[in-house]
Amino acid sequence: MYRISELADFVGLSRTALLYYEKQGLIQGKRLENSYRVYSDKDVQRVRLIQKLQAGGLTLKECKACLNAKVDRELLQSRLKQLDEEIAHKQQSRQLLAALLGEGDLKAWHESVDKIAPDAHLEWLIKQGFSEKEALHLKWLSKDMNEHDRYMADFMRVFETLDRWGPGSEEETLRALSSVKSSPKTLLEIGCGKGIATTVLAKHTDATITALDNEPSALNRLNERAAELGFSDRIATVNASMTELPFEPESFDLIWAEGCAYIMGVENAMKAWRPSLKQEGVLVLSDLVWLTDTPSDETKTFWLQEYPDIGSISRREEQAKATGYEVIESFTLAPEAWENYFKPLEERVNALKADMPESAALKDIQAELNIYNRYLNEFSYQVFVLKKKGR
Repeated sequence: MYRISELADFVGLSRTALLYYEKQGLIQGKRLENSYRVYSDKDVQRVRLIQKLQAGGLTLKECKACLNAKVDRELLQSRLKQLDEEIAHKQQSRQLLAALLGEGDLKAWHESVDKIAPDAHLEWLIKQGFSEKEALHLKWLSKDMNEHDRYMADFMRVFETLDRWGPGSEEETLRALSSVKSSPKTLLEIGCGKGIATTVLAKHTDATITALDNEPSALNRLNERAAELGFSDRIATVNASMTELPFEPESFDLIWAEGCAYIMGVENAMKAWRPSLKQEGVLVLSDLVWLTDTPSDETKTFWLQEYPDIGSISRREEQAKATGYEVIESFTLAPEAWENYFKPLEERVNALKADMPESAALKDIQAELNIYNRYLNEFSYQVFVLKKKGR
């Protein structure tokens, strides 16, 4: 026989818990002449059995039902399903924590967060110690916080010797410029890179040009190019973020953004940059779009992973109208504009393969080149010339 304190120690429960068990009729103590309550081995075994049943997720009420009658299979199946769901949830939690510690892949997680909370995602990445430039690249390139430094170092090694960091040509730039009917006096180029388009715009306008990028090495090359061509007095470089332009409202007649709006989301870019345009000012931007409603499975899988916001030409035009623009012109880049980009890139990748055989960045760039070479008829960059409407 066991006094209640002895039973509590024996089964690892509190005295209060055992009194509650007795109140619920799960155990039945006997009171001696001296008023002490004592319990038998049968009570010990019932408590042990209850503990095992509770370990399966049953409540005390359900344990009592199982002890007093045949097991309710429907009840157990319900508890089993609930337990499976909890295990799956905890497994997901474990995978996330492991990935944050560098023991797994965060790619899918970054993609899912960016779909539902892109601004909060970017802010959080910055709080983890990444610069805004690194955070933006992390969202769209490596998507792996733990390998990001190495990935970006490899990525920049590939592109550091290349003047073009995206498809384009002087002819396409001039075609877009010809759609701007007024002569701009103040021009802002966002994501100017090394200044390929900047110098074309300087040659064919009289505008004072502000060239903005967050990559210092690119701006250094642009300044060299401007000096070589005698445009230093008209081109001023600014190392700043495209997400928060450091300019007064209505500062520019023309904003130019070739192939960079995707970084912050095209619709977000249209909204964010609009206040910097003067009334009747013009925004020229280019973005990756589908050229077909039925892309091949390989192309679709690739771009929905690398650029989930890819859409149709009509969708981008609808977004432009919804954010306060009139579509003046829209045209697709010619194949030559792509060759200007991916032919030098392909040569650079081939030259580095021997030195960087395990580089994730190099492998990703090669995968993109493979898509270019095989499926360029299914997608391209579309240039949109958009006029700010009064509001």
